[in-house]
Amino acid sequence: MTPVFAALSAFVLYFLGYRFYSKFLAQKIFDLDDARPTPAHTLEDGVDYVPTRPGILFGHHFASITGLAPMLGPAVAVIWGWGPALLWVVLGAVFIGCVHDFSALVISIRDRGLSVGEVASRVIGKRARTLFHLIIFFGVALAMGVFVFVIAKLFSTQLAPAHPGYPQAVLPSALLMLLAVVSGILLYRKGFPLLPVASVGFLLELGFIELGRRYPTIGLDPASWPGSGTWTWVLLGYAFLASVLPVWALLQSRDFLNSLLLYLGLGLAYIGFFLGNPSFAAPALNLHPEGAPPMLPFVFIVIACGAASGFHGLVSSGTTAKQLDRESQARPIGYGAMIGESLLGLLATLACTAGFANSEIWHQHYGSWNSAQGLATKIDAFIQGTTEFVSHLGFLDSGLSSSLIAMVVVSFALTTLDSATRLLRFNLEEIGANFKVPFSQNRYVSSLAACGAIGFFAFYQVGGKPAALALWTLFGTTNQLLAGLTLTLATLYLKHRRKPLWFTGVPAVFMMGSTLIAMFSNLLNFAPGGKKPDTLLLVVGGVLFVLGCWLLVEAALALRSPLKEKGRGQQD
Repeated sequence: MTPVFAALSAFVLYFLGYRFYSKFLAQKIFDLDDARPTPAHTLEDGVDYVPTRPGILFGHHFASITGLAPMLGPAVAVIWGWGPALLWVVLGAVFIGCVHDFSALVISIRDRGLSVGEVASRVIGKRARTLFHLIIFFGVALAMGVFVFVIAKLFSTQLAPAHPGYPQAVLPSALLMLLAVVSGILLYRKGFPLLPVASVGFLLELGFIELGRRYPTIGLDPASWPGSGTWTWVLLGYAFLASVLPVWALLQSRDFLNSLLLYLGLGLAYIGFFLGNPSFAAPALNLHPEGAPPMLPFVFIVIACGAASGFHGLVSSGTTAKQLDRESQARPIGYGAMIGESLLGLLATLACTAGFANSEIWHQHYGSWNSAQGLATKIDAFIQGTTEFVSHLGFLDSGLSSSLIAMVVVSFALTTLDSATRLLRFNLEEIGANFKVPFSQNRYVSSLAACGAIGFFAFYQVGGKPAALALWTLFGTTNQLLAGLTLTLATLYLKHRRKPLWFTGVPAVFMMGSTLIAMFSNLLNFAPGGKKPDTLLLVVGGVLFVLGCWLLVEAALALRSPLKEKGRGQQD
């Protein structure tokens, strides 16, 4: 099979999935009805609950869920060959990931835009809320710790030996933040029309990329350019500001402008890919890479977001549900945006298997699990492979192409970082409210605590070296555990409404089964005498494993219990 044929086949499956399957779910299973007012209207507060234009909200949601993960996961998972990664990215998205995101969004808007943790307390029981909250806390903190680590490396002048960094992404990223604030004021305080604000903003954004290319270190001597440790602190400061500002002041406008850049980057990469018509440099299947864990179930774990992701359920229920204008918009935003992320996961799979000049170079990168350890260098493989695709267009030189793709990568990561920090803030506030913790409802205090947790994992080391890949596999299991539990929650919700359970129940069983096996395998690796012994990771992984099993038991008991009359958690 050629890469072009594989991509075209995936496009057909995406189209069929959205055209028919999502319509069936929306109309026959979840009964979307625009006559129901959404929480954005019933609880509008101008800070978190804000009715939002569907085009802007789609961009915000898409940019928020599409961080580094759909690029980083496939960039590592192709060590098992392009076949397993491609199949999971495409089929997993259409039948599991999209269903998960859409379901989480719907059950949240039916319950005041609350997070899946809060919804769980009404559908499963009060203990489930605490269990969900703890899993969410660790999952988000782990993921964003890895994100901050990788972005900080990208902002440096050197990723690793023989791998230069991408400091040219710093200036356009900073200018885009200022532009987003101005755009938010013009749209929401001055009442300017969307089209001119978006058009001018997008042109300025492209100009910023050229400025970054011309002045990569902003006039400073490269030797005095800040290192990754400094950039980690800067990114944590940005995450704090993004978490406490009103959603319209930065997140909505920044994510919308970023989404335009992401659409452009994806479009140019795929057009260049089809024009170049490359061949696979990687094998279709590589069952036993040196030092790698078993392909099954770890291919489902390493590709943590390109196919299915529990984090998406947090975005759907934590921020997007608070901004949805009408119920019918849940279909294009919930199901459709996940297809968009899967397209990025597909591109990452192609870039890291068909973006290499030949098989020999590919094997230098993926000869063993140890060679796949550097997450920053794997993102570099994605950037270089995608730049190779874009170069086939002929009208962009390699320097500008590389700057554009690097900015796309950083934009994806930053939009997820700011949204995730806000979600972690919500999560900590909900935990604080449940346990009556003083000052927990103060968004400045909760945001500071969220950034502290993220920073801890960003700086964490194992044996004096960054723990990025170990944290990534731990995040992957936590993330997929959360996805399985969210699908279980959706199944219980459908049971209360006397709807068929197969469409969420089967994916829930698959996700829970594969994830719990992978979690147990990780515990053996982190234990004394294992491949990666580490006390903290063993404790965190063990706690998460117990929490997941406990919550699954709670859900099973709720599923077996008789149907009750509809109450607060089973709204129409």
